[in-house]
Amino acid sequence: MIELYTAGTPNGWKVSMALEEMAIPYNVNIINLGKGEQRDPEYLKICPNGRIPAIVDTDTNLSVFESGAILMYLAEKTGKLMPGDLAGRYDVIQWLMFQMSGIGPMQGQAVAFVRYFPEEVPQAIDRYRNESRRLYEVLDHQLADREYLSGAYSIADIANYSWVRSWYWARVDIEGLDHLQAWMQRMAEKPGIQRGCEVPQGAKSAAELKTGGASITTT
Repeated sequence: MIELYTAGTPNGWKVSMALEEMAIPYNVNIINLGKGEQRDPEYLKICPNGRIPAIVDTDTNLSVFESGAILMYLAEKTGKLMPGDLAGRYDVIQWLMFQMSGIGPMQGQAVAFVRYFPEEVPQAIDRYRNESRRLYEVLDHQLADREYLSGAYSIADIANYSWVRSWYWARVDIEGLDHLQAWMQRMAEKPGIQRGCEVPQGAKSAAELKTGGASITTT
């Protein structure tokens, strides 16, 4: 059983989408970021960085934090959504790292400056939106002759989709990126992806779990 500690963010969704797509039983534990539960000493034992998501695998007594590392762990645990050959494995890993080092940080900063910064900073907004668009164009080019980023569907697609699906929230332009948009539609139609995007709705909060509330179980 996987204990998932998460919140409603792209990094959280990528893990719940992967769990659903891999059909792994898991419990959802909501970390209320607004209340600072990510800095709770008990949670910091699982994730020293004080961020979501994180997991604890009760079968192996292992805890893993950082969403990319979690995706790799789940793929290796199940043998799903990751090629077995060396070349295929690293093709997936490089596109996973592309999201972790590029789209996540750039689009995250775009959202911060577009939506939450107390004053408008046009230079910062342009910088992060334009760089996010450039990264989208890289994905679009990669998808020109294939359905998925590494040919076969993989954790790299889940990682990138979890962010790109919120292009409108960061106000990143997707006009003319036809291959990217077709890929987004393919991803959006997957039942596991749809279910994963709804997590953590309806789950118990970390505070409730501490007082004896039962977390939900899903497959």
